[in-house]
Amino acid sequence: MDAVRVALLREVLAGTEWLGATRRFAGALRGSVVAHGGGLLLVGTAAYEPWHLAAHLVDEAAWSGTPELAPTLVRHDARPSDPAHLAVGLGRIEAARRGETLLVVAEREDAALLERVAGARRGGVTVLALGAGDGELPALAHEVLPVPDGAELDLDTVQHLVSAAAGENAVPRPRGRRRFRDALSRLAESLTEPPPSPW
Repeated sequence: MDAVRVALLREVLAGTEWLGATRRFAGALRGSVVAHGGGLLLVGTAAYEPWHLAAHLVDEAAWSGTPELAPTLVRHDARPSDPAHLAVGLGRIEAARRGETLLVVAEREDAALLERVAGARRGGVTVLALGAGDGELPALAHEVLPVPDGAELDLDTVQHLVSAAAGENAVPRPRGRRRFRDALSRLAESLTEPPPSPW
């Protein structure tokens, strides 16, 4: 779903609770990763891996100038022969430490995953849950955006709204060279301006 479709979807959803809910959740996500300088882990269940959300967060990270939003996709069936960005297995959740953020996308709970998530939370990891509205996962999470069965939106659509909102409020931070260029540009403008009129 591209930016135009997200904008149209937001128009359709105007007046519903979804826009505010997705923006609040995205704000919590962005706030957690930016405050700690990155370290976003993204995991789904064995039956559902959030590929699209990972790709959209990478795009939002680039477009918004917030590299901290780019996640590491943690996969249930990762193999060492997979490309590096697809070879991160569940052991990465166990290795997560304080300052990292774990975003769990799950329609239904997975007992083996819950055990790892609980261990990560005990280790100081910030846990966010998207999808599961009841059970143990929401109780483990610091922030939850439930997408119950039968809701107006499905989990895929909500992920698009969250990823778009995660990047939209971020103000790109000026880089060192950019600041120098900006200062140089302002100096050049002031030197080339005509003198003020004596009248």
